[in-house]
Amino acid sequence: MQMIRQNRLSHALLFLGKEGSGALGLARAFAQFTVCEKVNGKLKTIDQQSAASSLFGETEPIPGNQEESYKSRNGEITDSCGECLACKKAAQLVHPDIHFSYPVISRKSGDKPISTDFIKEWREFLKAQPYGNSFDWLQFIGAENKQGNITSSECEDILRKMSLKSFEAEYKILIMWMPEMLGKEGNKLLKLIEEPPPNTLFILVAENESLILPTILSRTQLIKIPQLTKLQVEAALETREGVAMRKAQQVAAMSNGNYHEALQQLQHAEDDWEVLLRDWLNSIVKTGPAAQVKWIEEISKTGREKQKQFLKYFTQLLEHAIRLRVMGDAIEKDSENQSTTDFALKFNKLCEISQQEAMIHELDQAAYYIERNANAKILFHALTIKLYHIISNKSVILMQ
Repeated sequence: MQMIRQNRLSHALLFLGKEGSGALGLARAFAQFTVCEKVNGKLKTIDQQSAASSLFGETEPIPGNQEESYKSRNGEITDSCGECLACKKAAQLVHPDIHFSYPVISRKSGDKPISTDFIKEWREFLKAQPYGNSFDWLQFIGAENKQGNITSSECEDILRKMSLKSFEAEYKILIMWMPEMLGKEGNKLLKLIEEPPPNTLFILVAENESLILPTILSRTQLIKIPQLTKLQVEAALETREGVAMRKAQQVAAMSNGNYHEALQQLQHAEDDWEVLLRDWLNSIVKTGPAAQVKWIEEISKTGREKQKQFLKYFTQLLEHAIRLRVMGDAIEKDSENQSTTDFALKFNKLCEISQQEAMIHELDQAAYYIERNANAKILFHALTIKLYHIISNKSVILMQ
């Protein structure tokens, strides 16, 4: 808002925020703010409306309570009005001057897909999962094991669309989600980004700036989106999802400021990760290869998202165990989930801190490869062997 008020809006912005921070939602809200007719002065101001006279010389009332919806206490505009036609179109993702670019897949061999081919699915996805990640999106469009990317054809389509005059708003806006999936073909956009037509705005929404083409990165103004706080996640779970306060506190504590992660934990809340983990550890240090093969068969039948959530649970348990080593009684007395704390305390008797750190590293690597469609059986078999070597020759007190 300050950029627009002070007339210093950069033509290329990079909204950089980790998964679950709401960076895409913020980009959408900013685009709506930019095209809002009230913000751009295409509607009369509140004061002008108040002073306007009817045909009979009487002051016409302001319909509803519009003033509070887009004016702050000191009289400055703080958000899009949400009521003008431009705002309604932007909220429904149908504004003709707000374009979207995102990773897509080929529906058939030889196909050259562009984002517009998936616009219907994109609108449905954002409505259903506004905090969804790239994996959620690709599964939503039935990618299965296909890799999504922003194609050369998409870059050509962007050049065509952004060279046109705006239809309704002052600005033409392109929101590119996950520019990390834009390969060398993205260099086609360099001239357009560096010397865009008048009133053209590019908003790139990314999670990892190191994966963005350096040539594009250098042409954008970086805006870092902070992670949500535990209290913000907790409040959102209670108000948006109707989660009980105690459960919201537990989920928020485990989500590390990632609202997407918090929603995933709620979705898989019925899954007994602790029992699954106990069975795995038992097979590793006690019951042997036959039990390991059986466990690997079972885990490989679950979806990739569940596998990733399970590994995340194990990682968080190890992190909790390390915190218990450092802070001890302070955490035990303040624990919101005594069962997890008891499990972590037993785990501390099984492994030293150096072993726990090594296991966290292996689990993070495994989660990374799961996101990239690794074969589940091979991955968990290799991970089982690695964990066996890490915790071998230790007691099995955890299994009692």
